[in-house]
Amino acid sequence: MAAARRVGPFAVRDADSLVAETKEAHHTLNRAIGAFDLTAIGVGSIIGTGIFVIIGEGVRDAGPAVIIAFLLAALASGFTALSYAELASSIPVSGSAYTYSYATLGEIVAWIIGWDLILEYGVSVAAVAIGWGANLNAFLDSTFGFTLPTAITAAPEDGGVFNVPAVFITLAITFLLIRGVRESAKANRYMVLFKLGVLLFFVAVAVTVFHGSRLSNFSPHGWHGINVAATAIFFAYIGFDTASTASEEVRNPKRNVPIGILGALVVVTVVYILVCVTALGALPASQLATSDAPLADALNKGAGLSWAASLTSLGAVVAITSVIITVLYGQTRIFFAMCRDGLLPERLAEVNPRTGTPVMLTLGFGVFIAVLAAVIPLNKIIELVNIGTLSAFVLVNLGVVILRRTRPDMPRPFRVPLVPWVPLAGVALCVYLMRNLPTATWIRFFGWLAVGLLIYAFYGYRNSRLRREHPPAVGPPPAAPAGPGAAPAASGD
Repeated sequence: MAAARRVGPFAVRDADSLVAETKEAHHTLNRAIGAFDLTAIGVGSIIGTGIFVIIGEGVRDAGPAVIIAFLLAALASGFTALSYAELASSIPVSGSAYTYSYATLGEIVAWIIGWDLILEYGVSVAAVAIGWGANLNAFLDSTFGFTLPTAITAAPEDGGVFNVPAVFITLAITFLLIRGVRESAKANRYMVLFKLGVLLFFVAVAVTVFHGSRLSNFSPHGWHGINVAATAIFFAYIGFDTASTASEEVRNPKRNVPIGILGALVVVTVVYILVCVTALGALPASQLATSDAPLADALNKGAGLSWAASLTSLGAVVAITSVIITVLYGQTRIFFAMCRDGLLPERLAEVNPRTGTPVMLTLGFGVFIAVLAAVIPLNKIIELVNIGTLSAFVLVNLGVVILRRTRPDMPRPFRVPLVPWVPLAGVALCVYLMRNLPTATWIRFFGWLAVGLLIYAFYGYRNSRLRREHPPAVGPPPAAPAGPGAAPAASGD
């Protein structure tokens, strides 16, 4: 008897079949997003509290040469953004790095990266929701002179009982996402325009008190300081990949998704450099390096605007709200793709015909993240967000190289230049940054990975749609029909 043919854990999904799945009635998302809103999703994911505080940390490491560190971090992100743009234009399907890995490296690798992305997005949304409450308190304090009590703004381990603001903002955005992608994109668009307006207002005011002499001691700590600052600042650029999770809901995705991914990175890089240069010219580097709110201090101490703290706190609140919308949205779309592939319960991927969104999945994630944000302090595991992100970036860059070899004929509306060198440069930069993460982060990462592999072994592998559609053979192949001139069947011993 012939051996049974099995579809193993490294089986690859055909890119064409992945696209065909998006047209199934109960799994079809609404294509309601254009290039501008997609770019806004990317910008909304990237610009959060980081730009409001990270300049101070960068100046501490590199001095005014933090400007170079911002450019280096943008370059590191740019290599991977190009790879995302090529894969997203070629495979315009929800799931981002998970889907691209399924089409290039196989099911088990896709599962691992999808599992990592659940960790990355879920933990980051909970952490950002906690940060939203902290910035809301800062805004209330600077504007109205009062703050919410610790009992309702902190987790039990931090002296509180229940983090009400974090729960409120998470559930509010969950219901916004359930209403529909068009409504969510519109709300995010206005928030992105507002926070960009706050940052550009900062630039306009800081220019009026700019002193070039404050940039004179440009690199007090040399290249080492610039390198350290760039490693930290890199994480201020994370988020452009969220635009790729919207591929299935974008009008003309082959054109608009690369525009959204690369456009978001360009917009953010320009804004970051402008803010960085003007902040350094408005306030001495020594004062920026010791400030917990460097932008507010640059306007307050440098330009004499006492209400700067209120404005920047409000900008941070709006910025974080936009981040929660876009990252929670991206999380649900990655989970949606995994459910549709059968690696997780497929019923969760059903799309509500009225809203055009996966309601059950979105609500479940929203409640889960709200519980995390309410009672668990996440400072001990926040590095897991970084390692999950960098793991995804490595596989996306490798995916471009592999698909160029295995599917050279695949239509590629956007093509990464100088393959394989540009994607491999992206891999090298990501591996370098992962190498600098703490040992405890790696231990937690492998623990999370072990849990994921158990789920895959006992559920995902057995229920995979790929495996259902290609069941193992149960006997010998059928004999060829006899006919004139047919060779006699070989006899077995």
